[in-house]
Amino acid sequence: MNVNEVGSGGLDSGFSSAKKQILVTLKRRGTVSLTDMSAELRISKMATLKHLNSLEAKGLVERSFKAGGRGRPRAFFNLSKKSATLFPEAYTHMTLCALNFIEERLGREAVVRLLKQRAQEVLDSNRNRIPDSGLKDRVGELVKIRDEGGYMAELGTARKNVVEMLEHNCPIMAVAESFPEACRVEREMFQNLIGAEVETSHRVVAGDPVCRFLIRPREKSQG
Repeated sequence: MNVNEVGSGGLDSGFSSAKKQILVTLKRRGTVSLTDMSAELRISKMATLKHLNSLEAKGLVERSFKAGGRGRPRAFFNLSKKSATLFPEAYTHMTLCALNFIEERLGREAVVRLLKQRAQEVLDSNRNRIPDSGLKDRVGELVKIRDEGGYMAELGTARKNVVEMLEHNCPIMAVAESFPEACRVEREMFQNLIGAEVETSHRVVAGDPVCRFLIRPREKSQG
C-alpha cells in the first residue's frame, strides 16, 4: 500500500486498530516517545515499534532522538506531512474551486454570504442538540458535533468562567487559507449555537498545532 492509496480512504483504508490509534494519538499530541506510545496502546515497546516502523516505511511517521540521561537516546515519533491526506479534508479542493469561481463572478461578499448560509444550516440542524444547562455541558455537545465533522475536537480545561475547546484537525484548511472569513463565520456560528462568547487564541491555519477556543458565558445586556 502506498501513500496515495491510503490517502484516498483515510484512516479506514487498511490500517489495523493499533496503527489507527498511533496515527490519531500523534495527530492529537504531536511528538510522542516510544515509551509513552507503548503505554497508550497497552502493548510492549517491541510490538509498538513494529507498528511505528511500518508507518515510517510508508512515509507517514517520522522519528527523532533525544538524550535521556544514561543509556541510548530516547526515540520520539511524529506525523509526516504526507500523513495529512489520512485525515478528513471535507472535499476541500472541490469547495475551493467553487468559492474561487463565485468570487470571480460575484465578488468576495458573495463568498462570505455563502459561508454564512452554510453555517446557518449547521446551526439549524444542531440547535436541538444543545442542552439547556451549564456552559460546560453546552460546549461538550459542541465538541461532539465538531468531532463528528472531522475536526478531532476535544474538551480542554474548564474553569468557572471559561471552557476550552481544542480542534486538532482542520478539514477546511485550504479554504481558510484562501478565505480567512471562514474562520470568523465558524466562530460566530459557535456563539449563536451555544449562546456564549467565543475567542480564538490559536489557529491551525496560522501555523499553530491546534485550533484553541476560549468560551465564556455571555454577558447580560445592560437594561
